[in-house]
Amino acid sequence: MLALAIAGCAALPGGGPPPLDTFELSAASVAGQRHSRRQILIAEPSALKALDSQNIVIKTGARSIEYLKGAQWADRLPLVVQARLAETFQRSGSFAGVGKPGEGLAIDYQVITEIRTFDVRVGRGENRAVVELFVRLLNDRNGEVRAQRSFTASAPLSGAGNPAYVAALDAAFGQAAQDIVRWTDSTI
Repeated sequence: MLALAIAGCAALPGGGPPPLDTFELSAASVAGQRHSRRQILIAEPSALKALDSQNIVIKTGARSIEYLKGAQWADRLPLVVQARLAETFQRSGSFAGVGKPGEGLAIDYQVITEIRTFDVRVGRGENRAVVELFVRLLNDRNGEVRAQRSFTASAPLSGAGNPAYVAALDAAFGQAAQDIVRWTDSTI
């Protein structure tokens, strides 16, 4: 009975842990170089388990990570990156169609992304956010990789606390997303 009473207390207001601050990434704006009839699909990015969650990664050493206390992404990081990357491609105006799987586009190319780094580095004099995305452009008609490249961007921390950490990650992601859209536009 004691176990049931304790479990019941957790369901009452004030009995459980405080709610987590929930954060989102922004979609970057980038002017397209040209407009074409190409249609692209933004596949869900792959990532190691440490990044494939709602946790926000803090790197405290060369081989050690922690998660930002009291904070989380609005969804699993790969889904957030996919949604904002698709929106950045749409804002460019360079493509006739941009979508995600299941949206019914007759696509020409797939943008396949691997999230290699998406963290805030603190200590050791770094204090910056780092984002590394590896991108492959796959011709959907014949299955060949048209091009592949790694994109890395960083942004300094401009304060302390969860909002400052996420703002730095957002700035680094925005730069990487702009670079990816420009590169894709000039490559296919």
